[in-house]
Amino acid sequence: MTGEIVDRFADIRVLRYEVPGFESLPLRRKMLLYCLSEAALWGRDIFWHQNGHESLIVRRVMECLYCYQVQRSKVDSRLEKYIKLIWFANGIYHHYSNDKFPVDFDLKTFERWVQEVPADVFLSKVGKTQFEIIERFKPVLFDSSFQSKKVNLKEGEDLVVTSAVNFYRNVTQAEVEKLYSADGNGRNPLNSQVKKTDSGEIIERVWKIGGMYDAAIEKIVYWLERAEEWADGDQVDVIKLLVNYYRSGDLKDFDKFNIKWVQQKDSPVDFINGFIEVYNDPLGLKATWESIVEIVDEAASSQIELISKNAQWFEDHSPVDVKWRKPKVTGVSMNVINAVMLGGDCYPATPIGVNLPNADWIREQYGSKSISLANITKAHHEASRSAGVLQEFAASEEEIERQEKYGQLSDDLHTQLHECLGHGSGQMANGVTLDDLKAYGSTIEEARADLYALYFMADDKMQEIGVAPSKDVAWAHYDAYLRGGLLVQMARIEEGKDIEEAHMRNRQMICKWTMERAEQSGAASIFERDGKHYVRISDYEEMRRLFGEMLREVQRIKSEGDYEAAKNMVETYGVKTDKALHKEVRERYASLNVAPFSGFVNPRMELVKKDGNIVDVVMSYDESYVQQMLRYSKEYAV
Repeated sequence: MTGEIVDRFADIRVLRYEVPGFESLPLRRKMLLYCLSEAALWGRDIFWHQNGHESLIVRRVMECLYCYQVQRSKVDSRLEKYIKLIWFANGIYHHYSNDKFPVDFDLKTFERWVQEVPADVFLSKVGKTQFEIIERFKPVLFDSSFQSKKVNLKEGEDLVVTSAVNFYRNVTQAEVEKLYSADGNGRNPLNSQVKKTDSGEIIERVWKIGGMYDAAIEKIVYWLERAEEWADGDQVDVIKLLVNYYRSGDLKDFDKFNIKWVQQKDSPVDFINGFIEVYNDPLGLKATWESIVEIVDEAASSQIELISKNAQWFEDHSPVDVKWRKPKVTGVSMNVINAVMLGGDCYPATPIGVNLPNADWIREQYGSKSISLANITKAHHEASRSAGVLQEFAASEEEIERQEKYGQLSDDLHTQLHECLGHGSGQMANGVTLDDLKAYGSTIEEARADLYALYFMADDKMQEIGVAPSKDVAWAHYDAYLRGGLLVQMARIEEGKDIEEAHMRNRQMICKWTMERAEQSGAASIFERDGKHYVRISDYEEMRRLFGEMLREVQRIKSEGDYEAAKNMVETYGVKTDKALHKEVRERYASLNVAPFSGFVNPRMELVKKDGNIVDVVMSYDESYVQQMLRYSKEYAV
């Protein structure tokens, strides 16, 4: 069941994950998970609305068309492909490239589809007439230049005006930066939309009860308050603080919640819920809504404790300048968890590791919490075992054997070091924040955490504390990281396109920066064999030294808020691809018939009642991708 491919379309495969041990949990814990899961699902439309000015109305119209064609048993394959794509991306833009999805149908076909559906359907579901829908959708669907990019990061352009993400309305980049150029008192850069009114006034629409997204947040708060009834100890206070924040919209209340949340480490059930990550904002200010509900895997987490308990040792031995090391590491913890429900920006595509909170001052004073999503990682691994990507792109049989032996362990170790120590390491100069790096902040921060993991996973400390049997674990990951960053990940990018997504920019940036120096020393090279290119490492210890050297510079850039250095590093190494190599990689990958992107359907949770009382919560895994998306649109629409 875990790793089962539920659906496959375009460049995407949808997988299933299981929640081990759920059936044996006591009712109180099941009910807590159920209530938190309902809260996770009610934020769906918020994320859709954030993901482009037109995304939510496009989904609702397309679902009307699709359901009508299903009823007539005559679904057009072009409509089916498009609706599956936008469901997966939570909007009309590709979740990695940020480009607007092209449509395979023309305007006349779309008009015919709309006119076939009874007019009252659109009036009841969308509040628009058929004529209004057709006129509104003409530029949205059929003008490739209209709001063509969800997030534009191209240097020299107005990143706000040219990005369709729905954090800003009728304002320019200069106007937004002026708004936040003062001390920020009374402003909500993380959880508000900036809008220019008809009178020319620039205002913030805060996301809270009584503010923007009121209807959805009311539902989220309802289920959080139901969760309080089933929670224990400090977790009740954690939930109360989150509810307070949703009511006030005040980021000071969000800070109080994060401090309490990061200090609450012993609960077997945990959750993420809120406006958190800023990757979708070209300015790195506004946060998308997301949620993960999770059960701690206590057995697997015990090994990670070996890493977190040695956090001070790692910080003291970091290759970065001593003035940017934390003199005292506080509150570092990490758990291996099994995801129970994914929501918002974590669904259907989800991370395999998370480190929060993002505020550096909270990390420095109170610490951070990290999670590694075991059942999600396992599903990815099971689905990829027979894909053939390793055999196609690995440089040697020795590399393949080492990856097959240690690949899962090395991936897990990298995630643990990246999330648990990497993001929580280092300190900033007085008055400096990650916002000083603007559009390059997310890429620099991900590079910093990746480099921290790459450097330390090859340290003798790994064997000393018992988390890796030998350095071959690190060498397997070095092979995979360079192979992925220089070759394989280009399969995800359309030919002729730049790299847009922060994690992908980060990986290429690290690989190209270190490879440039490794080729000079002979430590590594890209070579050609039988018309195909491969990456070969000759001196793994030298590669480790280069990772450490780059980490030192990346930490300096973040700590000092050196925007020009961040811009130069990202633009030089992280954005452009070699056109010929890009074409080759895409052709090789296409020959394998493997989808480069994966996402998930959630399990379905249902209450069991007897004589009006709840006696159990059951979890099922038989819902299809289409069934789940249509059910969510019906049951969690606001």
